[in-house]
This record gives sequence, C-alpha cells and structure tokens, in this order.
Amino acid sequence: MQAAKKTDEVLDEFQAALAWHDGDAAATIRTLLADCSHLRSQLVTAQACISRGLTRGWMPVLEREFDGSR
Repeated sequence: MQAAKKTDEVLDEFQAALAWHDGDAAATIRTLLADCSHLRSQLVTAQACISRGLTRGWMPVLEREFDGSR
C-alpha cells in the first residue's frame, strides 16, 4: 500500500513539473538538469565549509549510489 502511495506522489510531482512547462517535456528536463547543477554547486560550497568534526566524519557525496533497482 505504501509503495502505491509513493508512486502516486512521484507521478503527481512529475505531472506538476510538466504542467509548469505547459506539457513541454524537453523544457521540463532542461529545468530539472539546471536545478541539479545548481544543487551540486551548493553542495560543493557546503562541503568546503563544513568540517569533518562538525559532521562526525560524514561528508556529502556528489554522485548517488545506484543499487540496480529503480
């Protein structure tokens, strides 16, 4: 039941992103890639400012790890 709810939430976000761009999938993808790039640059800045002591050894990672499933 929870998997169906999560799928519905993802579909709602997908439909909202497409609606924001009047159904233009290419524009939606361009915007999402630009957002991803911006967030990566923010992560690099945060990584440079945060010490390992503050995060107890944890440091942010730029790339996601994929386990083979979606």
